[in-house]
Amino acid sequence: MKFQPIKPKKVSSQIADQIRESILAGDFSPGDKLPPERELAEMFGVSRPSVREALNILSSSGLVMSYQGGGTVVLSLVEAGLGGSLSELIRTQQERALEVIEVRKCMESWTAYFAAQRALPDDMRRMEEILVGMERNLEGQLPSEDLDANLHIVIARATHNIVWLHLMQSIFDAMKEFQRGVWRAVYLTGEDHQLLYKHHAAIVTAIRTRDADGARKAMMLHLDFAEKRSIAYVVGQTS
Repeated sequence: MKFQPIKPKKVSSQIADQIRESILAGDFSPGDKLPPERELAEMFGVSRPSVREALNILSSSGLVMSYQGGGTVVLSLVEAGLGGSLSELIRTQQERALEVIEVRKCMESWTAYFAAQRALPDDMRRMEEILVGMERNLEGQLPSEDLDANLHIVIARATHNIVWLHLMQSIFDAMKEFQRGVWRAVYLTGEDHQLLYKHHAAIVTAIRTRDADGARKAMMLHLDFAEKRSIAYVVGQTS
């Protein structure tokens, strides 16, 4: 039997491995910035050159991209051009957004289902914090469009399936401008905002109680409602 000599692993490779695991565990979403080099060096107890080399390793593998003066950003595992191309398509042909919502209904009903089975206490804490923010906005008669989007991403993260998370993030990034238009054109009354809050609260309650089928149905009910409002918005824009 022939054994191979053991080679000590470079510090930079160990750092890269830990950051990679953190990204793939969903601790960072696409577009999130990693801590600055100086902070990472302090966290790992290593020199900044070792951190820089680790980030170069991750950059070469397509997980992150470093910008001069702009830090290091986590990239999507989804094809890099997909989000931009989809965003441009929706901008020029708004009816295509309705096709995206159809896809969302399929995807998000199941992310809610799996989140109900897999959500950890930290996941639930994030969801509850968002609901509190939504309730506060209701009292102040303020819109919750950003909190709405964040909750859907947090639910995707709670599946602990990195592909769900990155797909959802890419779709939401592409839909951001369209969704902003919908919020400002058709969700106009306090009753609308109250209903949206109730939808999201029902989804979170089902996830909290591990009611996977209930979470899937609550998400589908919410997205059916969002689809109808989005159709009204598109018709209004094209008429």
